[in-house]
Amino acid sequence: MVTTLSADRLAELQDEGADFVLVDTRPADSYDSWHVPGAVHFPFGPEEELEGAEDRDGDVDEDDRLEDFQETVGDAERVITICAKGISSGNLATQLESATDEYDVHTVDGGMKGWSGVYDAVEVDVGDPGLTVVQVQRRATGCLGYVVGCAETGEAVVVDPTDDVDEFEVAAEEAGLTIVGVIDTHVHADHISGGRDLADSLDVPYYLGARADERGVEYEYTPLERNEVLAVGDRELKALFAPGHTSEMVALLVDDAAVLTADTLHVASTGRTELEFSEGSEAPRASNDSSGETAREGEEGAKMLYETLHRTILAEPEGIAVLPGHVAVTDGGEFDHGSPGEPIATTIRDARAEIDLLGLAEDAFVERMADAGEKPSNYEAIIDINRGRTDAPPEDRTELELGPNHCSA
Repeated sequence: MVTTLSADRLAELQDEGADFVLVDTRPADSYDSWHVPGAVHFPFGPEEELEGAEDRDGDVDEDDRLEDFQETVGDAERVITICAKGISSGNLATQLESATDEYDVHTVDGGMKGWSGVYDAVEVDVGDPGLTVVQVQRRATGCLGYVVGCAETGEAVVVDPTDDVDEFEVAAEEAGLTIVGVIDTHVHADHISGGRDLADSLDVPYYLGARADERGVEYEYTPLERNEVLAVGDRELKALFAPGHTSEMVALLVDDAAVLTADTLHVASTGRTELEFSEGSEAPRASNDSSGETAREGEEGAKMLYETLHRTILAEPEGIAVLPGHVAVTDGGEFDHGSPGEPIATTIRDARAEIDLLGLAEDAFVERMADAGEKPSNYEAIIDINRGRTDAPPEDRTELELGPNHCSA
């Protein structure tokens, strides 16, 4: 019988540098768009036969697919298979065990759906021993949420939790913190928020920016007004009005030590602006100019973001830590900056020096924002869920989020 292993165990093996070949059996387009780092591609269907398959002429070639597989994995002794949900990869693993004793074969339980639920909790040193900041990283998608707490009192808030709320509860518990509030910086487009569920389960306040009503949010929340200060034990979180990525976005300044910038400013780029501010979006705001030409996609949001960056975020002291809401994930499944298990952060000083977008004049910046690249998968459906307009069964939620995020410009 084929041995299964969890996606978390796969991540551990990768981090340990274990010797194995990971074989992805999904179709080429799925593999090319997003796969686990280091995975090789061997397409194999749930009903496919490793041996005894017919070639194009209708002749049976007993070893054709097996030989192809052997060429794919080389001289590997340990093979781990993965697919979307564990079905076709399980089929391949089972047939490998029957066909040859050449490999120690395992398959990943839940496939890429399981991989999308792998998290790392990383404490971030922001230069203040009284302030505890834990960055909760979703390895497959680059989503970054936070547990921010007062070391003296043990009180904490969770910021931008994903739907896997247990990861944030465990992170708080392991840091010796008690969650007293939950904050979403904005209505997310790339993942389903767990903010309301976490707040409800703990019976603590749930916060959104005061302009969330303008996004059509249909549930109760506690509004964070511009420059409102939220006490967390002996620490203070100040809500900075930060429109651009969305109209209701807030960033959170934590005791003049760190700023949680969500999708306003990332480590290597900025957030995109056309998911809300474009024709055909859930809140279209682009308009025609006097010449009758349609405004560039996301132009209004880009102008807002430019002002937010230069008049609010970059106006903070240069030594302040910048803690983003995402890190981009490449098609090969790797973080484009840093590595899972390490803090993903920069400073105001380094952001100014290293992010080319921040050196552009406003017109050039706005033009660049119009070409932000591929949009997040299913973003309109995810926005509607996060506004409380629709719901999705638990089994459908992971499906909506599969793939890397595309929130960076």
